[in-house]
Amino acid sequence: MPLLPFLALSAALAVLSPSAALAATPAAKASSAPVAGVDYELIEGGAAYQPVPGKVEVVEVFGYTCPHCAHFEPAFSAWKARQAKDVSVVMVAAPFGGRWMPYARAFYTAQRLGVATQTHAAMFRALHEDGSLPLGNATAEEIATFYAARGVDTARFLATFNGADVAADLQRAHEFIARSGVDGTPQLVVNGKYRVIGGESNADRLRIVDRLVAQERAARRPATQTKR
Repeated sequence: MPLLPFLALSAALAVLSPSAALAATPAAKASSAPVAGVDYELIEGGAAYQPVPGKVEVVEVFGYTCPHCAHFEPAFSAWKARQAKDVSVVMVAAPFGGRWMPYARAFYTAQRLGVATQTHAAMFRALHEDGSLPLGNATAEEIATFYAARGVDTARFLATFNGADVAADLQRAHEFIARSGVDGTPQLVVNGKYRVIGGESNADRLRIVDRLVAQERAARRPATQTKR
């Protein structure tokens, strides 16, 4: 899949703090129902990436080399920490080709080794802040050094990185991205049904996700409950 540009989001709006975005957004907009074609696009034939019974799935499709993803990560991480137990947040590293591939492979390797959560933010810092990892096509050995500094055995990392399980993870991610119509990062997909397209800031986009989650949560309530 070719690398495509990030969905429209100006640099000026991207640096808005959540509090500034909240101040700029009318209360009516924050509480309104999400609008198809404005806030989200309905995914025809969509399906959740990793469905969990009784939970609403929110997927972030991201790339470690994407600067917009690096900027979005703290806001998304804080949003994730606030979610109720019936929300399943899933990260999908985009295998868009080129320099994206080794880092997508690294993410799925870290998942397989159980270290993805504790190394996720550090990977963004290594690429976009301190430059300890190259933004270009990194080698497996360069990436392994990053994980070794965080307690991961290099031989085990490289074996997993080059293994069939991670190759299958990459293919699964590719299929989800194609099925969901994702053409940039960071991209948010709710329950495999809604691709978020609206929002003038990170806070706006996450409010749209909140409303879609609430909509999905209400839709699965038994009819007897909804009548009360």
